[in-house]
Amino acid sequence: MNLEKTTTVYQGEFKISSDPNECLTTILGSCVATCLYDEDAQVGGVNHFLLPTGPSGEGSNLKYGLHSMELLINALLKSGARKNQIKAKVFGGSRMLDELSNIGGKNVEFAFEFLKDEKIPCVSESTLGNQARRIKFWATTGRVQQLLVARTELPKVAPVPKPEPTSPQSDIILF
Repeated sequence: MNLEKTTTVYQGEFKISSDPNECLTTILGSCVATCLYDEDAQVGGVNHFLLPTGPSGEGSNLKYGLHSMELLINALLKSGARKNQIKAKVFGGSRMLDELSNIGGKNVEFAFEFLKDEKIPCVSESTLGNQARRIKFWATTGRVQQLLVARTELPKVAPVPKPEPTSPQSDIILF
């Protein structure tokens, strides 16, 4: 009997696996997850980055795609993957709130440009849009399942009333 092991990849992390019974999972909004795998070597991994690059001097943080992608590839190579055999599947990059900048689009653009520069083919993708995604990735085969999370509107919040000024007889002193 094969019991499946599930490992969650949180924002700013990456994980690799060569266990055929392990599923790597993450939930994405505007973030991007890049699933990389070498099917022949039966090893793969996934990252979950928040921004393409960081300010000067902060690029070595895993929340930035540039550092996250480099570390993921290096970990795969150390685990037996061959660079010319690695394939990619890219997910995420949604625009979750219309009022905010399109960071999801910038994340997706970065991921594809990085893969192109590294000559890693992207064989599948589900990017952009306005829905969150839950990804399940089996690293040894490259198999992925995706669940689109229904978009819900945030509840309208009534403004908080301003407190009445305290009277001179109050025991609360404002400063």
